[in-house]
Amino acid sequence: MDKVPLTIKGYAALEEELKHRQQVERPRIIQAIAEARALGDLSENAEYHAAKEAQSLNEGRVLELESLISRAEVIDIAKLSGDRIKFGATVKLVDEDTEEEKTYQIVGEPEADVRSGRVSVASPIARALMGKTIGDTVEVSTPGGGKSYEVVGVRFGAT
Repeated sequence: MDKVPLTIKGYAALEEELKHRQQVERPRIIQAIAEARALGDLSENAEYHAAKEAQSLNEGRVLELESLISRAEVIDIAKLSGDRIKFGATVKLVDEDTEEEKTYQIVGEPEADVRSGRVSVASPIARALMGKTIGDTVEVSTPGGGKSYEVVGVRFGAT
């Protein structure tokens, strides 16, 4: 099984979600199943079927989280440095067509959230940025067509 690179913050978020699903959601769903069973005939009991489906989804996510946590390779980005882009780097880019500035942090896939400026290490933009330094130009294929960015900043540490 492949290791999953994660920041300390990303690992903590996965552990917190797992704890919540096991200690809060699981008992809540079990209670909902018990209440639905008390209503009688299970074959036509929508509440029972909905609770069983919720249980299935919750348990599936618990298994997924346990797998991610067991394969996690936690990287302390506060200890990283250098001028080359790598996992954990916060990168400032300028779109060469629009002059628009964008800032992204390269993180593990489970913690990626583009709206928050965190892109997966496996994403096309992160793969294109790896190994680059300030002043380099990067070509990225996006769903909207090719984009060209200039790297104007690279830093490490908590964001």
